[in-house]
Amino acid sequence: AIIADIRCAHAPAPVGPGAQRRRHFLPPPTATLAALNIVLPSCSQPAASSVCTLSHAALAAAQCASSHTVEATVDVAFCDKVLWSPECPHLSEIPVNKMSEDENNSETGRVTRSGSPEESGFIEETPDPLNEASPYSERRDSSHIYEINPSKGGTEQSAASSPNQLNRDEEKNKNILFSDANIADVTPLSKPEMSRNSVSSETKAMEDYQNVGFPSGEKVSPQTSKNQKEFDLEADNFAVNLEAKGLQEFPVDILKVKYVKYLYLDKNQIKTFQGADPGDVLGLEILSLQENGLPSIPMEIQLLHNLRILNASYNQISCIPKELLQLRNMTQLFLNSNLIEDLPAAGLESLRNLEILSLGKNMLTHIPESLSSLKNLQILNLEYNQLTIFSKSLCFLPKLVSLNLTGNMIGSLPKEVRELKNLETLLMDHNKLTFLSVEIFQLPKIKELQLADNKLEAISNKIENFRQLRLLNLDKNLLKNIPKKISHCLLLEYLSLSDNNIEELPRKIHRLKNLRQLHVNRNKMIKMAEEISHLNNINSLEFSGNQITHIPIEIKNCKKITRVELNYNNIMYFPVGLCALPALDYLSFNGNYISEIPVDISFSKELLHLELNRNKLPMFSEHLCSLTNLEYLDLGKNQIKIIPPCISAMVSLHVLILSGNKFEIFPEELCALKNLQVLDISENHLQKIPSDISKLKGIQKLNFSSNQFTHFPVEVCQLQTLEELNMSQASGKKLTRLPEELSNMIQLKTLDISNNAIKEIPRNIGELRSLVSLHANNNQISSLPPSFLSLKVLQHLDLRGNNLTALPSAIYSLFSLKEINFDDNPLWRPPMEICKGKQLHTIARYLQRADERDEKILEKIFNIVANNVTEINFEFLQQKLNITSSENSFPVKNTTPLNERIYHALIKWKADKSLLLTATALRDQLVRALNMIGAYDIMDKITALNLYTSAIKI
Repeated sequence: AIIADIRCAHAPAPVGPGAQRRRHFLPPPTATLAALNIVLPSCSQPAASSVCTLSHAALAAAQCASSHTVEATVDVAFCDKVLWSPECPHLSEIPVNKMSEDENNSETGRVTRSGSPEESGFIEETPDPLNEASPYSERRDSSHIYEINPSKGGTEQSAASSPNQLNRDEEKNKNILFSDANIADVTPLSKPEMSRNSVSSETKAMEDYQNVGFPSGEKVSPQTSKNQKEFDLEADNFAVNLEAKGLQEFPVDILKVKYVKYLYLDKNQIKTFQGADPGDVLGLEILSLQENGLPSIPMEIQLLHNLRILNASYNQISCIPKELLQLRNMTQLFLNSNLIEDLPAAGLESLRNLEILSLGKNMLTHIPESLSSLKNLQILNLEYNQLTIFSKSLCFLPKLVSLNLTGNMIGSLPKEVRELKNLETLLMDHNKLTFLSVEIFQLPKIKELQLADNKLEAISNKIENFRQLRLLNLDKNLLKNIPKKISHCLLLEYLSLSDNNIEELPRKIHRLKNLRQLHVNRNKMIKMAEEISHLNNINSLEFSGNQITHIPIEIKNCKKITRVELNYNNIMYFPVGLCALPALDYLSFNGNYISEIPVDISFSKELLHLELNRNKLPMFSEHLCSLTNLEYLDLGKNQIKIIPPCISAMVSLHVLILSGNKFEIFPEELCALKNLQVLDISENHLQKIPSDISKLKGIQKLNFSSNQFTHFPVEVCQLQTLEELNMSQASGKKLTRLPEELSNMIQLKTLDISNNAIKEIPRNIGELRSLVSLHANNNQISSLPPSFLSLKVLQHLDLRGNNLTALPSAIYSLFSLKEINFDDNPLWRPPMEICKGKQLHTIARYLQRADERDEKILEKIFNIVANNVTEINFEFLQQKLNITSSENSFPVKNTTPLNERIYHALIKWKADKSLLLTATALRDQLVRALNMIGAYDIMDKITALNLYTSAIKI
């Protein structure tokens, strides 16, 4: 007989498209019963209704709305499955102890345990994410690895920059889909322009996980896991997130009381699975062990027979153990950022279901032939290893869609590369390729090809075979020209050719009607070809760092352009054609020879960002004032002296840069910019600031560095919204003092007063409660005021090159300090050798021990004085130290011995002064007083004590 734990699950009827999906009831525990007599409470529908077909012997009872009951005999052999029906929604949930082997290995569904129709013991046929197609244009950075990590919210991003979204709606309408695999989630489209973001395609881990289908049809995402920070045993789901819980052992207890399929143990110190019961871990499908300091994958991994995804990135694993190769259900394996030097020469064929393998940032020097046995592999990441050869075994992976070999030392491609007929993405930035074998142009499905930072001198005309190519990155090579046949790549959307030696573009480039972004920065272009004006879909042009002298007027035909960068060319006249572009919102002309702004600029109504730094502008043109939507304006390094009153019309202006001009008086017209948030007027000749600056109610950042102020402009202290203030005077007139009014700026977070001649910090500096960074290097500061210790959120402190001799003992109370620098100061407390390490803990520990020593020395001096001073001399000493005698308050003569009275008097004096003076300062004051009363014999003893203690190092 079977005693079933019965719970009534009141499940609502499914609605929407999902209601039509097929669901199977979970198989029951194994039983060899021919039949069961059960009592069925009658439904509100007829009890004999054919829509309620009972399953095996597992369904012990079902509770429904009606009160009468009907007896029924259920034959195990007859009842195969239960189909959910809206006519009988009240089916009881049956606990599942064991699944049949066939169902357990099935990949058609997910198991849930909630009362809803989608989670009440039914297996939903959810599609495999890898089999869903998605538009190519919605891919993220292609150099991201393809891991799915619900537990890891902040993965390190690729340093390679990524292209802007290429008009999603148009892409969807074109219905450009991947063939078999949805690698939109795993191989996102990147913008490979290396110059934009410190160029490096390294990634922390592809996102560390691909989106995984959960039982309810939802997907695990980083956001989902963030909400699961606290594990609740009562929660009715299969995911457990124990990230950064300080665990040192595998959480076997949780697995005993909860059925777990998705387990995240990142950022712990788990080294083994010791104590794990094979039955408890059998249900695990996803396991993440990132950042556990694992020296190797635990042998017990072989117990996880149903494991589909393993992420053990960011550990110290040196090899892939044979136990891991026994996990035949594995589809995704992530071992990024480890110490793996070799792959198994044999046994990889066991991982026949593997679809994603990520081994980025290891120490691999070669790829074994056994890798070609992974016939279902679709995504392979080998970035930033030490590979010198493109292994032929990589060429015989028939389903490979994406291959990442970024950051290796590969010099050439084998002829066998032509066998990769399904390859869509090839990433080989930062290698040593000198040429491309013609066989690579036999890959018919290639959509993304990234070859930046190699040594390529030419590209074959056979590039015309890449009819599916969307993205081509050839930055940082040795190319002198681009093949004419590139015009046959009609689907090309992104073309980046920066940092080469290209003098001109192919004349037929206008045939690339789908081209959205064209980047040809830092080449040898002397003109912009008129053919570019026929690129009707172009939205981004970058030709910075060339020798271009003018822009063709026909550029106005490119109606979709939103961004143009023409920095550091030889342009003398503002290109009028650009003013006719209706969608232009970003325009940059830094480092040219423009001396006049045309009236046509007023037609650029959508312009938001304009840069004209390092030009020859003699004035702030009134035509600029018509740009009422402009938010960012950079006119630095010109010859501007005055600002026109009409600047008040620029109501949207948030950032204004006027550094390096010819201003001698602060232009009061700027005070009318009520929405201004950032003002940089550094490197001018300003001497004072008008009081009207207080009208800048929204100002947050001010840069007045390198001007000619005779004193600190107190008017600035009226700006209570100010968060950053730069008064550094590296090339200006030095300031000698800071005003007390500085404390009025209660929102100030960053203060830079470096390179001045300031001698002291204001006593009320501690009132700047929001101060995070203080840069006061290269001044003449000799001490820090007591209120300095009230800066509790201070994180960055730079006091290099001052006259500091001692640091406050309580500096340890500034718990937020992360970066400190006291170099080039005559420090003796603590000495410079203690400060060189720039470690607050070390400095604070020294000061603490120094305080303890000074207290003991002061106590010994008190004893010397008490035992050696005469009563007459003590009366003089009391006067010098302002110690009030308490003897006159007693009616009878004090019989306490003289030395005790003196000692207690000194202790009381210390207590009264301790809040203001340190033990060292009290000692110095006492010594001066003894010297004044002529107690030279006591002075000699104190001197001997000081010599002795100074010889003892702390």
